[in-house]
Amino acid sequence: MAAAVLAAARLLRGSGAWGRRSRLGLPAHRQFSSGGAYTSIPLSTPLPGVPKPIFATVDGQEKFETKVTTLDNGLRVASQNKFGQFCTVGILINSGSRYEAKYISGIAHFLEKLAFSSTARFDSKDEILLTLEKHGGICDCQTSRDTTMYAVSADSRGVDTVVGLLADVVLQPCLTDEELEMTRMAVQFELENLNMRPDPEPLLTEMIHEAAYRGNTVGLHRFCPPENIARIDREVLHSYLRSYYTPERMVLAGVGVEHEHLVESATRHLLGAQPAWGDAGPVAVDRSVAQYTGGIVKLERDMSNVSLGPTPIPELTHIMVGLESCSFLEDDFIPFAVLNMMMGGGGSFSAGGPGKGMFSRLYLNVLNRHHWMYNATSYHHSYEDTGLLCIHASANPRQVREMVEIITKEFILMGGTVDVVELERAKTQLMSMLMMNLESRPVIFEDVGRQVLATHSRKLPHELCALIRDVKPEDIKRVAVKMLRGKPAVAALGDLNGLPSYEHIQAALSSRDGRLPRTYRLFR
Repeated sequence: MAAAVLAAARLLRGSGAWGRRSRLGLPAHRQFSSGGAYTSIPLSTPLPGVPKPIFATVDGQEKFETKVTTLDNGLRVASQNKFGQFCTVGILINSGSRYEAKYISGIAHFLEKLAFSSTARFDSKDEILLTLEKHGGICDCQTSRDTTMYAVSADSRGVDTVVGLLADVVLQPCLTDEELEMTRMAVQFELENLNMRPDPEPLLTEMIHEAAYRGNTVGLHRFCPPENIARIDREVLHSYLRSYYTPERMVLAGVGVEHEHLVESATRHLLGAQPAWGDAGPVAVDRSVAQYTGGIVKLERDMSNVSLGPTPIPELTHIMVGLESCSFLEDDFIPFAVLNMMMGGGGSFSAGGPGKGMFSRLYLNVLNRHHWMYNATSYHHSYEDTGLLCIHASANPRQVREMVEIITKEFILMGGTVDVVELERAKTQLMSMLMMNLESRPVIFEDVGRQVLATHSRKLPHELCALIRDVKPEDIKRVAVKMLRGKPAVAALGDLNGLPSYEHIQAALSSRDGRLPRTYRLFR
């Protein structure tokens, strides 16, 4: 304390160089490079000789609206301007595992692994990557159940090169025997990894879709079944591509590019381009509407040695229960999104232990009250003609029945009273997540592409936020009650000796309190 007082006193007195002229005759005060010539001009007055600044103005209009142009062949070009030197450009296609009913299951999985391989203009994937590196670019391909997406992020000055490359990758792939063999190995490895990884969420998602939409559309296998790996060849792929890689099923989307420049590049490279598989004229496209069936898919597996090491994850049984919600084209999509956010949830391994002070229902009602629950998370999968709201939970195999009953009770509570405070919190969290995700250029690209692919237009973030703000407690109750009238879909993984029957789970979701029917045994 004394040292601090002494230092302050020295500072006030000055150390000999400040407050008086120095021994070399220099002025005692410090000279700054800026402002020396304008010491008498107040900060509120513009400096003489400085150009008048031009400030941004807000006129209430959205300056970065999404522009959409349809070419003569039916291909749509969508773009959104965004400040920055780099852009993201890609082609999205109405193609995925849901369209494989007439084909060998697993084609979309193969096409994802074959993306950005050799083409008519590029002899190898290395040539493609070298071309992109000249513009600081990277590439990626992702397939889902209903969409295939080829995307490139690169310097905005290389847009024409990128569009030409994308056109070649999508329409002119070579699909050589060597590439097909490498893809078979990659698919085999991914299937083995899927079955061995500690996180069962991708496998459970596959199982819950299979249970909910038995043998149709989004219920078809997203991953290639092991028995089909050797059956998929160039002829099979060309047959599929001929039907679904057509211009009217494609959108060229770009973020961070000028719309006119993107349309010019699309016209040059994609209008009139002949695909490698030829033009067979009109083809029959699967336009099946998803049929929700409900049901159960079980996979008995020893989960005791999934995670080895000094701190292994304990043996767990994983259960996912889902009910049909709605498509993303319906008005009820927004209330379902708010309901999903209100349920929330997560894992109990996070820092801070179960709950961590979170206010979602699955934290407050499940993880905070039942210490033996390792996970309780809500998911909402939505497509153009259906949707699925699920709860995934994990616990010790000896407590499977109790865990299932907790899930069914939470589903029943969805149709009960909705607290205004928790609803406002969920709406704010949803809007916050939406706006934060749309800070990322690749996320904006995917949002633009998917919306234009599905609806030929795009709702802007402020429009979505207005719809979220309009959600009322009665909207949540209405969609939840409607959802609870349907049959459940159940996926179960692990030691399933204590799993209740599907009929008991269905009865619990039809009851008032969500309790499972009691079972009595004569002999124990």
